Amino acid sequence: MATLLLALIYLAFVSLGLPDSLLGAGWPAMQQDLGVPLSYAGLVAMVISGGTIVSSLLSDRMTRRFGAGRVTAASVLVSALALLGFSLVGSFWPLLVLAVPFGLSAGAIDAALNNHVALHYSSRHMNWLHCFWGVGTVISPFFMAQALASQHGWAGGYRTVALIQLGIGVVLVATLPLWRRQLAQTAELRTTARALRLPEILRIRGVKSLLLAFFGYCAVEGTAILWGASYLAIQRGVDTTTAARYAALFLLGITGGRFLAGFVADRLGDRTMIRLGLALMAVGIVAVWLPVPGTASALNGLVVLGLGCAPIYPAIIHSTPANFGAENSQAIVGVQMAAAYTGSVAAPPLFGLIANHVDIGLFPLYLLVLTVLVAVMIERVARRTAAAPVGAV
Repeated sequence: MATLLLALIYLAFVSLGLPDSLLGAGWPAMQQDLGVPLSYAGLVAMVISGGTIVSSLLSDRMTRRFGAGRVTAASVLVSALALLGFSLVGSFWPLLVLAVPFGLSAGAIDAALNNHVALHYSSRHMNWLHCFWGVGTVISPFFMAQALASQHGWAGGYRTVALIQLGIGVVLVATLPLWRRQLAQTAELRTTARALRLPEILRIRGVKSLLLAFFGYCAVEGTAILWGASYLAIQRGVDTTTAARYAALFLLGITGGRFLAGFVADRLGDRTMIRLGLALMAVGIVAVWLPVPGTASALNGLVVLGLGCAPIYPAIIHSTPANFGAENSQAIVGVQMAAAYTGSVAAPPLFGLIANHVDIGLFPLYLLVLTVLVAVMIERVARRTAAAPVGAV
């Protein structure tokens, strides 16, 4: 039973990643068909991110009331219906409206599943599950490319992923009884501990530092994804094809790194994995920055940066119940997700302004400052949670 449930959670993580790269892959065609400026993709992404932040903050109350299984199944179904709606729109504004329920569903899945895995499974599985999220983000552009090459167009790409999501949602609904045994283990926490309000969460010792760390990490990841290829092409003179390929290798580095991290995470522990990841990130950033002849250092540095990023997100989440108590973990994980999405949304456009008005050559320095922020905040969390009882204010 436990193995089958774990397999379902892996499947749910794939479903979480599937839609994340569809907008970017399909937007050049969508923009032309919908008759809107290229920049309008940012509006859709911002609405989706806003929805994920809201549902992440509400995840504690939803999960306590309905359970992680029901929240996940319902959210996957809502996501499927929203994506199906995307495939049917004929103008931009309905797309923007549908982005609201899609964003809300994504945040609910993310927070509920991450906390459930942190409570019930080892660090190894947390890394591998996030690797499966990466698999979803890697394969969905292929569905979009196939649809664009056929007569179905970008709507066909969204329809394909929507149907896959719908199938996953039906499977999750049909297997809800499998969650009951594990939910029984934490039933006392759900019934005796009340849902925490945001000010109460922020008063818990170490939480503010944790949120800054998560914000900083996701800011690094989002900035590298959006601006890595542009930096290589403009600042280092790499041809655009090679720059795009190595930007993709950054993402593959994260996905592959999480797969490899799963083999050693239980033995080394979350804190050590975070420190090793931060060290690799620093090495990668310095390699990207070094003014050495040729481009090999910058190209390979971006891959190393991806490998360094790999274990940090899973390890921070997995360590939350141990640092702050299982009774507080759902509330804190929800706020962590909100901080993560805020970092992903805010930091890349901010660097865009820096690149436009100052110099895109500041890309490595920008990443390094954020990495130092993560390292300092992580060490503050370690000190504060070690110096106080779990969950102390």
